[in-house]
Amino acid sequence: MQIHSIPLDVHQPLLQDYYNESEYMMSHFHYNPFDESSFQTRLKDLKNNTYNRNALTDALKKMNANWAAPEESNKNIERLKDDNSVVVIAGQQAGLLTGPLYTINKILSVLQMAKEQEKKQGVPVIPVFWMAGEDHDFAEINHVYMPDEGGMKKKPIGQHAPDKVPVSSISIDHEKALQWLDDLFMLMNETAHSKNLYETLSSCLKHSKTYVDFFARVIYRLFPNSGLVLVDSDNRELRQLETDCFLELINRQPEIANGVHQSVQSLKQHGYTLSLETEPDEGHLFYHVNGQRLLLFKEENTGLWRSKAHDIELTTENLLETASRTPERLSNNVVTRPLMQEWLFPALAFLGGPGEISYWAALKPAFSACGLKMPPVLPRKSFTYVGRDTERALQKHHIHVGNVIRSGTSGEKGNWLSAQFNPPIEEMVTEVKRAITTAHQPLSQAAEKIQPDLGHMAQTNLLHLHRELEQLEKHITKRIKARHREEIAEFDLIEQAIRPLSNLQERIWTPLPFLNDCGMEMFEKLANQPWPDDQGHYVVYL
Repeated sequence: MQIHSIPLDVHQPLLQDYYNESEYMMSHFHYNPFDESSFQTRLKDLKNNTYNRNALTDALKKMNANWAAPEESNKNIERLKDDNSVVVIAGQQAGLLTGPLYTINKILSVLQMAKEQEKKQGVPVIPVFWMAGEDHDFAEINHVYMPDEGGMKKKPIGQHAPDKVPVSSISIDHEKALQWLDDLFMLMNETAHSKNLYETLSSCLKHSKTYVDFFARVIYRLFPNSGLVLVDSDNRELRQLETDCFLELINRQPEIANGVHQSVQSLKQHGYTLSLETEPDEGHLFYHVNGQRLLLFKEENTGLWRSKAHDIELTTENLLETASRTPERLSNNVVTRPLMQEWLFPALAFLGGPGEISYWAALKPAFSACGLKMPPVLPRKSFTYVGRDTERALQKHHIHVGNVIRSGTSGEKGNWLSAQFNPPIEEMVTEVKRAITTAHQPLSQAAEKIQPDLGHMAQTNLLHLHRELEQLEKHITKRIKARHREEIAEFDLIEQAIRPLSNLQERIWTPLPFLNDCGMEMFEKLANQPWPDDQGHYVVYL
C-alpha cells in the first residue's frame, strides 16, 4: 500500500478563503486552525471548562458494550476520566456498510490527528466519532452504490421507514437486510477475503437491532486496535446528561437564532454559498412526539414554540419542563448539535468535510451566546483508492491519476480514439463534403435559374449527400470503436473507479469492493502508516 499526495483545486469561494486564512473568514472562527499555536491556546481554554467526565464515560461504556467495542476503545473511554484528556472529534450519519468512503476518510483523519496531537501536546488525545443517530432522513442512508452493468448503480436495502423517525429508532428488517447483503456479494468476484468479509458483515447485521448498531459494529471490526470511540447522538443515557444543555439552548434561543441568521446573511452578502438556511424564529431543536421528530419554531409575538404544521404548541415553561424531566423527547439540529458536542466533550479540534466547514462558519454567534468557544475546525483528509487493475490501466494509457480525479477520462479517451483513425476519417469526410459542395455548386445555380423550386430541390439534394457521408462516417467510427472495444472500456472503468458519476470517488463508492479485494484490515493498516505532507488530496495505491 503506497500513499501519495497531490494538489487538488478548491472551487468554492468560502473554502478558498478558509484555506488562504483570509482575515474576514478567520473572523468567523474562534481559532485559526492552520496556526499550530491554536492548539496550545485551546488546551488552556479547555481548562476553564467543566465536564461531567464520570457520567460521560459511564454512558459511553454502556452504549459501546452494546456494539462489542474492542479493548483499545474501552481503554480510551476510561482515559476520558483524566482531567487532562481531550478529544479530536468528527461525525456522520450512520450509513449502510459505513456509507460512502468519506466516512472512512473522516475516521482516518480523526485517528491520525489524535495520534499526532497526543505526541505534540503531551496529553491524552482520544479519537471520537459522533454517529448522528437522531437524524431522520432514512432515504439518505438506505443504499449504497455498486458497479453493475457497466455503471455505478444505487442499491437500496428495500426496507421502508416512517417519515421523521430517528435512524437509531428504526429496527432492522433482518430478512431484507441479509438478502440485500447477499445481492451485493453477488456483484463482486470471489477473492481470498470474500468468505471472512461476508461472515463478519452478516454477523454484525444479525447482532444489530438498529442501523446505528450495524454501523457501529462494522466500524469496530474495521478499526479494532485504533482506540476509536463511537457515540450515538440519540442515546437515551446521553440525553440525561444533556438536560442542562437543553435548558441553556431554550433560554438562549433568541441570541442563537438571530446570531446565526445574521451570520448566514453576512456570509451570503460576501458572495459565499452556504449549505445552511436559517430563519430568526427557528428553535434549532426537535421535539419528539409519537416516534417522530418535529422541528420547533418560536413565535416572537406569542413566545410559543410550534412545529411548522402547528400540530404541537408549547410554552417556554412546557419546554423547560420537558428538558428537565424527559430530555429524550428533545434533540438537536445542525446548529445546536455542535454546541451539545462542546458541552459534553473537551474537544481539542473538530474535523469536517467541505459542507460542514461551510455551515460551521456561521456558528460562532451560537457558541458565543452560550459562553462557549468553537473548537479549531479543520478539514478532514480526502482520499482516492486505486486498485491494481485500475493502476495497470492508468499506466498502460499513460494517464495521470490527478487528471482523472479532476476531470475524468473523456479527454484522454477522445485523444486516444482519434489516434486510431488512420487515415483521419473526420477530416476526410469534411474534405469530401467541401469537394462535393464545390462540384455541386454549378448544378445548383443552373437549377435555380431554370426555376426557383428546382434550386430548392438541388439544395435538398446536397444536404442528402452530406447526410449520406455523415452516416458513412458513423458506420466507420462504430466499426473502429468495436475493434477497440476493450481499450475504450478501460478508459470507462478508470473513470468509474476514480471519478464515478462525475464525483470524487469518496462521495459515491462504498468501501465494500475494496474490503473484498484487500481484506478487513486495510483501513487500519492505512491509519498506521506514515502519510506524506498533505497537498490537498491523498492517493492510495492498493
